Amino acid sequence: MAVVRPFKGILPKPELVEQVACLPYDVMNRAEAKEMAEGNPYSFLHVVRSEIDLPDSVGDYDKLVYETSRKTLDRFISEEIMTSDDQANYYIYRQLMNGRVQTGIVACTSIDDYINDTIKKHEFTRPTKEVDRINNFDYCDANTEPVFLTYRKNDKINAIVNDWIKFHMPMYNFTSDDQITHIFWRLDDSELVSQIENLFEGIEYLYIADGHHRSASSVKVGLKRREEFPDYDGTEEFNFFMAVIFPDEDLFIMDYNRVVKDLNGHTEEAFLSAISEKFEVEKLGQVEPYKPMKRATFGMYLAGEWYKIEAKKGIYDENDPVDRLDVSILQKNLLDPILGIENPRTDNRIDFVGGIRGLGELEKRVQNGFAVAFSMYPTTMDDLIGIADAGEVMPPKSTWFEPKLRSGLFVHRLF
Repeated sequence: MAVVRPFKGILPKPELVEQVACLPYDVMNRAEAKEMAEGNPYSFLHVVRSEIDLPDSVGDYDKLVYETSRKTLDRFISEEIMTSDDQANYYIYRQLMNGRVQTGIVACTSIDDYINDTIKKHEFTRPTKEVDRINNFDYCDANTEPVFLTYRKNDKINAIVNDWIKFHMPMYNFTSDDQITHIFWRLDDSELVSQIENLFEGIEYLYIADGHHRSASSVKVGLKRREEFPDYDGTEEFNFFMAVIFPDEDLFIMDYNRVVKDLNGHTEEAFLSAISEKFEVEKLGQVEPYKPMKRATFGMYLAGEWYKIEAKKGIYDENDPVDRLDVSILQKNLLDPILGIENPRTDNRIDFVGGIRGLGELEKRVQNGFAVAFSMYPTTMDDLIGIADAGEVMPPKSTWFEPKLRSGLFVHRLF
């Protein structure tokens, strides 16, 4: 059963929240982060990407980067740019994007639930990315950014959240530059806090939607603290990490499309012939970008023209939760055997384009040097949960969640 407990959030002053809030650390490179934070001393990028405040000669993962993160976070608190609540609360975080609404509870989850698989995963992590966030959390002695979790909806939890929203004014309500509205409430009624905590004890599993590296890093920092404080009793803050937890019905996964730099030695004619062995190929021509509307169907942009390609029966196992994913079908039957992309996680001939950028971005990539692009039917929440329940792992770049959680709206200190 899931442990989901309140915490004393460190929150921006309401009059500064729009300046503090920033995109998560991993959706931009160093130069982009520096440009985003330019002229804004309150941006939380100075905490989560503090290399932007150091000379370019200092490496992204230098010890000085993490020391600077800690100094900046401490300064934000000492100057009361951010202040800590006096009591442990839950918080409600709602995002509005293009008419869609997702509403989650901001809370702390247990590192033991991660270890014992009550918090389920669906992706592998990369050690270098883990180490970066381990150092950021460890030096700051805080979870500076949340993990994005989901669970199968619970009507009683939904009712408490919706009633609180109905009868209470939010602390924050602003629209960011990307036209996403962020609304935030403090849920500080002790009776309701107890009710929510008890209701989550009846939730069998939580699922990582986004933030596998942050989760793994948080857990490793917590285990490090246990070694440093062997007399711990399990109630210390380092035994928990910060998350925003959404009911599954609220979440929306966008397509995560592929572009490949060359045809692996094939002529266009030979390439089309090769893929026709396992796919039905329909030439659409110079038309609007093709967006797949059902499983096992893909758009392909090649030499200025769009094609619809559909997997033939029998080339994948419809009963296997991983094999039937569209990303698996394309990888196993086209990208690997025909284009030679054996490991999409490491091969520099392939790149990935989140659906938020639109299918026009695929055309642009091909026109600017890539050989072929593929538009994908998105993975579903049922796919994600089913694979996690089966203890399986999705192929790389299977899911793209929008909107992204803003960083800097809340911080969890580990002491």
